[in-house]
Amino acid sequence: MSKNYKYSFLALILVLIVCFLVNISLGSVSIPLKDIFSGLIGNPTEQESWQHIIQNYRLPKALTAIIVGSGLGISGLLMQTLFRNPLAGPFVLGISSGASLGVAVVILGSSVFGGVLASLLISKWGVVIAASLGSFLVLLAVLIVSLKVRDTMAILIIGLMFASITAAIVSVLSYFGSAEQLQQYIFWGFGSLGNLSWEDLGILFLIYALGIILGIAAIKSLNTLLLGENYAKSLGLNIKQSRLVIIIATSLLAGTITAFTGPIAFIGLAIPHLTRQVFNTSNHKILLPAVFLFGAIVMLICDSIAQLPNSDFTLPINAITSLVGAPVVIWLLVRKRKMVF
Repeated sequence: MSKNYKYSFLALILVLIVCFLVNISLGSVSIPLKDIFSGLIGNPTEQESWQHIIQNYRLPKALTAIIVGSGLGISGLLMQTLFRNPLAGPFVLGISSGASLGVAVVILGSSVFGGVLASLLISKWGVVIAASLGSFLVLLAVLIVSLKVRDTMAILIIGLMFASITAAIVSVLSYFGSAEQLQQYIFWGFGSLGNLSWEDLGILFLIYALGIILGIAAIKSLNTLLLGENYAKSLGLNIKQSRLVIIIATSLLAGTITAFTGPIAFIGLAIPHLTRQVFNTSNHKILLPAVFLFGAIVMLICDSIAQLPNSDFTLPINAITSLVGAPVVIWLLVRKRKMVF
């Protein structure tokens, strides 16, 4: 790694730390900076409630933002490289649509189950399990197809078709759902980083870590795939095996994040492009950690803006990620006049 890249990574790590501390310091309750540091290291704060807010709400939310931003950014990078398509994102295989279908069946179809079973299904864990199951079923279908199909672009098209089918079923369920059920489903679709306990975060992190490990293991394959599938085969790369690892890594990251936080737009599609414009390289040994840092930083910034500092209101994180991030990427692409890929 060149010195320039080392300095760039050092700068990004410092920015990440600053964004992390700023994110924790913002909220409807104003907490002095010295008490923020005391609460983070477990020391008593001036008011006991401040320590509770920092330890059980703000800190888990900031860590969730880092996991969501980095996880979606890396899964977007994996998909863009696999399909060699700048418009590919982490949800291009229909994983998000599968999660949305699972949640729609639970929320919009809950009247079918009735009684105690319905209340269990609509609980937080019921929604998480339903979203995970929906993502898993779509993933299973895509994996079966990937073993049968030779052309990678065919998998992309089939993934989009699965997304269309699930969206159609959600539309039918929405048509028959009540106003209250529709509102609940729409709120889930806004996305949220602040609903996770430490136990939830632990489960999310374990699956996220497995996805990251698979992504790191695929770095050599990703660099080879940039040369084209035919050339990659001539170099001895097992295309089907590499494709399988990349799809599973993406599914673990995107599927689990969607299950716990709802569908988060923009990050997975745009962060890899933002990183390529800044680092001007296609080497995944540099891109993967850079995307990790950029994704985490952008997500923390978006969450800080969504807080509406010194206000009791919190804006939908989904809206903020697109409103803040998209103009930045447009500006970078116009300024550079060329897309690095």
